[in-house]
Amino acid sequence: MARLSRYSRWDGTQAVPDLDADDLLSAMSDDLLADGDLWNALRRLFQRGAQNPQGGRMPGLQDLLKRLKQERQQRLEQYDLGSMLDDIKKKLAEIRDTERQAIEKDVPPGAKQEQMLNTLDQLPQDPPGQIKALQSYPFHSPEAKQKFDELMKSLQEQMFKPFMQGMQQGLQSLTPEDLKRMREMMRDLNQMLRERAQGGEPDFQAFKDKWGQNFPGAENLDQLLEQMGKQMGQMQSLLQSLTPGQRQELQQMMQSLFMKDERLEAEMAQLAMNLEQLLPMDALRRPYDFKGDENLSMKEAMRVMEELQEMEQLERQLRRAKDPGDLDKIDPADVERLLGEEAARDLQRLRELAKKLEEAGYLENRGGKLQLTARAMRKIGDKALREVFAHLKRDRFGRHAVSRRGAGGDRTDDAKRYEFGDPFLLDLRGTPVRLSPDDFEVWRTELSTQAATVVLLDLSRSMLYNGCFLPAKKVALALHALIRGQFPRDSLYIVGFSLYAREFNPTELPELSPSETNIGTNMHAAFMLARTLLGRQKGGNKQIIMITDGEPTAHMEDGEAEFAYPPTRRTLQETLKEVQRCTREGITINTFMLERSAMLAAFVEQMAKINHGRAFFATPERLGEYVLVDYVSNKRRVAS
Repeated sequence: MARLSRYSRWDGTQAVPDLDADDLLSAMSDDLLADGDLWNALRRLFQRGAQNPQGGRMPGLQDLLKRLKQERQQRLEQYDLGSMLDDIKKKLAEIRDTERQAIEKDVPPGAKQEQMLNTLDQLPQDPPGQIKALQSYPFHSPEAKQKFDELMKSLQEQMFKPFMQGMQQGLQSLTPEDLKRMREMMRDLNQMLRERAQGGEPDFQAFKDKWGQNFPGAENLDQLLEQMGKQMGQMQSLLQSLTPGQRQELQQMMQSLFMKDERLEAEMAQLAMNLEQLLPMDALRRPYDFKGDENLSMKEAMRVMEELQEMEQLERQLRRAKDPGDLDKIDPADVERLLGEEAARDLQRLRELAKKLEEAGYLENRGGKLQLTARAMRKIGDKALREVFAHLKRDRFGRHAVSRRGAGGDRTDDAKRYEFGDPFLLDLRGTPVRLSPDDFEVWRTELSTQAATVVLLDLSRSMLYNGCFLPAKKVALALHALIRGQFPRDSLYIVGFSLYAREFNPTELPELSPSETNIGTNMHAAFMLARTLLGRQKGGNKQIIMITDGEPTAHMEDGEAEFAYPPTRRTLQETLKEVQRCTREGITINTFMLERSAMLAAFVEQMAKINHGRAFFATPERLGEYVLVDYVSNKRRVAS
């Protein structure tokens, strides 16, 4: 039975395999070639992620930040923050109704019932006033009293949470003893913070021994400050997110919780002032613009503020991250809680990015610095070669026939009668019993030339500004890969030139970068160095491939470069003299121009007349096709 497969459009949710080291190296290669900086290429890969060959993506840091923004916006569009005040009002109304119903049910009609109902009706109409009055109100209904205690507990939890995490039992109902201990703790805390603000070193251990159960997880004063700052910031952020009227109403409700101890209120006000001196509270009390319609209780509102605050902190951590090592400071559990399991997995993939490249042998740590290995250089060159020929039709790449005979190359599929001097590659198919020289046939071979090539790579800043440098460097890499893989007997030299000329090892190409300070186009120096390098080669074809976007603007005088723009007659003459020397030594110069300027075209025409080399105008995008196809077509020819 035939197996059926279903295909659907990629929507970003389907699972795809993780990128392997080859995929990662390929994804970062263009950035690496663009400016030659390995760390910058890694950072950009780290920031932007990479495309998966199967069609998906490895998300980058920017994707995590985008997801974080979406999660934050989702909460802001979901909830109505002001509804928590309505929730408190609703609960206060339920408490009064429960008390009223109990009085009317349990107390016989008469003066006593009327007095009790009048006392209930005389409670303030505003919620803060009701909360304050109900704290001393003689409840008749145990159920109403329980509801009020639960409301008070909820409000007190949010108000005193930074200071009473270890006193949850006391929050059930603050007794005078609880308030006394809290006031004492606040006093000790304020004293310690004042000492820190004055430059001293408070005895945190003594404070911890006495009050540490109220601040779980705080092992030093800095951790304690961070813990309190976050939690107080949540309350202040909530207040700042309300309308002015709502903010005033909530503040009055909170103040009504202090009716039992005004000195505690004063200590808390002092604590807020001390925290302002020691912490960046502005970053912790950011206001949010809620636009939703979903109702919230006070406890739920504080939970949302905590999540938003944690999102802000995670965003700061992600924005500060410059390389995978920085992500080790981010707790994956926080990412999973705020953004989900997939985001936590994406974080882990980013953490392992450099490690995966190291394990594959593409990066190595040399003296604490990551560097590309020779294996990685070869991979990047092979990729450049594939990209060049990916744009060509199959019939444009191959061996172009001429009517010359060669020896030592690969055998072709046609035969001819043997002649004296032919290599003895006999075709013995159908050989007669009686043999004579005319009876023998030999396989034809291709002419396989051995070549020595110098690529002159213009490193002047115009190549950078005109977007020509990356394509030119890719071509040099691709040519190196081609020669290494298919023509290993050939020699290749890379010379970069701007004001001066310098030889580069082909393995240096990926990290070779032009500089904005590279003024001048010193072809004179480049030809001199190329001629010296090719002079080391005995026999074979010698050629120079020059890739440039400008005419010569510098030449050498007594070992020093002389620069002038527009070019001087002296610069043009000295450069053409060096072209003549190359010509006398049998060196062919083929020039690939990346700019259509009249001056460059005129100069290259003069070079061609002297050297009998060829000149091509090529756009940066098609440069590789010109150079590599020309190289291959001149390498192998079929013999007659």
